[in-house]
Amino acid sequence: MSTTWWIQQFKKRKMAINRQSRRSFLNNARIALASRPIYLLGSVLMRSEKTTAVSLEKNQNIQFTSLKQVNAGVLNIGYAEEGTPNGTPVILLHGWPYDIHTYADVAQLLSTKGYRVIVPYLRGYGSTTFLSDKTFRNGQQSAIALDIIELMNALNIEKAIIGGCDWGARTANIIAAIWPDRCKGLVSVSGYLIGNRETNKIPLAPAAELQWWYQYYFSTERGRAGYEKYRYDFAKLIWQIASPKWNFDDTTFDRSALSFNNSDHVDIVIHNYRWRLDLADGESRYDEYEKFLADSPTIAVPAITLEGDANGAPHPTLASYDKKFSGKYKHKTITGGIGHNLPQEAPNAFVDAIIEVDSYFK
Repeated sequence: MSTTWWIQQFKKRKMAINRQSRRSFLNNARIALASRPIYLLGSVLMRSEKTTAVSLEKNQNIQFTSLKQVNAGVLNIGYAEEGTPNGTPVILLHGWPYDIHTYADVAQLLSTKGYRVIVPYLRGYGSTTFLSDKTFRNGQQSAIALDIIELMNALNIEKAIIGGCDWGARTANIIAAIWPDRCKGLVSVSGYLIGNRETNKIPLAPAAELQWWYQYYFSTERGRAGYEKYRYDFAKLIWQIASPKWNFDDTTFDRSALSFNNSDHVDIVIHNYRWRLDLADGESRYDEYEKFLADSPTIAVPAITLEGDANGAPHPTLASYDKKFSGKYKHKTITGGIGHNLPQEAPNAFVDAIIEVDSYFK
């Protein structure tokens, strides 16, 4: 589908949701901002905190005001931009099966603090398309990370605070590890997620394996056909499993589900999960990056990791990754029934983490 079609759909959805939610947003915003939790800046290398999210900050359905396109590397990337053009750049990366609206509330809040916020559609989502039909539809982790570096180059962003969840957190981790000079600070939901295909070959206990059911489903042609046919039902099921206490409405889900209409979406998702299990090859151009990542490199840039207390998706424990951050580091557990899609479920907590990691330089 053409970029023009995507922009038209974006505007139609924006107008419809704005009519529904303007009054509730204003009421909720007054209460949420008044009740916003305050964090104390830690003076030690690593601290762990628990913070309760404000329940009224959920499902505000704030919309992006700007959707843009830029050629970057092998892609034409669609992205939302909010805030001050000369503000500190913040790049926010979504996961699967989510999209840029994971950060709609976050971007709006950060823009009021003077940040320049960039939220791109990853390859295979929304209005992001490949420049050539001949380019391999590759979903491996380093390819997605390099896309973001190319986006930064295209937008003349030398260095940015980078935040992410799910695929986006993994991508942010990789950028911080391989290109630390491009990453001012890191906010990562569920901690350290850089993948290792050799480790992924080791079987887990049955209960742990069960959590990855969709990964094994995608390893089959039946799974590919099933995701192609039922991608919306599939995505909604994942949302429900991963965030069992998040009472999102149809408007919230449908807004993100539009991004799965991308003609490359199924190819990218299936390749990503098959590549993780060494069931699909990547591209040789990324071999050096993957060799470096296979050693599970430490991350030296200042970092804050976040975890929701009700994350129903498979995720590592804090004890398994806290030593992977060698710079100034803090972990926060966000309580109040917060699931896997933390930035959308608890935007104030995510915003506070971005501001705090930025403060490490001031």
